Amino acid sequence: MATRLIIEGTVQGVGFRHALATQAAALGLAGRVCNRRNGTVEACLRGPQQDVEALVAWSRHGPPGARVTGITRTEVDEEEIAGSGFHIAATR
Repeated sequence: MATRLIIEGTVQGVGFRHALATQAAALGLAGRVCNRRNGTVEACLRGPQQDVEALVAWSRHGPPGARVTGITRTEVDEEEIAGSGFHIAATR
């Protein structure tokens, strides 16, 4: 399963990317997370459905200091999220 999330709210400057990357790695997911210039965070996740769903659920609240006001979720082809492991990417 592969999913792209756009996470809105107070999600930059609060450690959201690092916390999400830690959660994703603990679940064994592949993909990336990055800040976007418009103030949102984008996460692209690939892995077993139950693990992707667990990270989506975590993303609804994020780390301490974050205030998530919305998540847009789009299912994508697994080929769009190549490679293994999870990393923090440059701002887009």
